[in-house]
Amino acid sequence: MVVRYILPTGQATDALGELLSADAATVVVDGKRGVERIPRGAIIAAKEVPPPPAPRRPREAPSTPAG
Repeated sequence: MVVRYILPTGQATDALGELLSADAATVVVDGKRGVERIPRGAIIAAKEVPPPPAPRRPREAPSTPAG
């Protein structure tokens, strides 16, 4: 989930992560910055987003001919 909200400074920021809980006063998101408790009144947009893709396997080095 991504939640865009207004900080006390007036600047907008995003919380991206798993929605842990939501009630009439607060939305709680667990993301890369840790658990964020966001007041409902500060939220300007929110939506579900798909989970991140699985990590790619490392590429194998091209083989060199022997000789």
